[in-house]
Amino acid sequence: MGNPRGQRRDFEALERRRLEGLRLFNKGVPLAEIARELKVARQTVSRWVRQYREGGREALRQAGRAGRLPKLGAGQLRQLEKILLASPEAFGYPTPLWTCPRVAEEIEAHFGVRYHPGHVWKLLRTMGFSCQRPVGRAVERDEKAVEPWKRKRWPAIQKMPAGKDGRSS
Repeated sequence: MGNPRGQRRDFEALERRRLEGLRLFNKGVPLAEIARELKVARQTVSRWVRQYREGGREALRQAGRAGRLPKLGAGQLRQLEKILLASPEAFGYPTPLWTCPRVAEEIEAHFGVRYHPGHVWKLLRTMGFSCQRPVGRAVERDEKAVEPWKRKRWPAIQKMPAGKDGRSS
């Protein structure tokens, strides 16, 4: 679920707080006073002291990020980025568009890891990719004919008042 504000935890700061609590305890400061000063529960300070007694200073070190490890490592994500920067047509797809199902297929083919297409979007966002929609253009479109039309005919159409060209709505 994550934390309510969606902020990342500063694990080093949490470790510093535990060590500060232990330092105060070793100076003879009562648990309740340590808890008030560090803005934690008294039971938390008691747990830190117990962990220290059982496992030494190492027991108070940061445990690291909680949760499941990512399916793809940093090196694999760099490889995936190279794949995505190539055209999908190079991988046998009929159109030059990467879709989440296609990316999921390529991840499984290259790394042997299965991702649900719906989760692929989250992965792509963390990699810095954004959703891009292709501009819809007719296959028959003649770019050489469009430019003069845009310069000459389109401004005349824009300036024409509604209903003055002899047509009704």
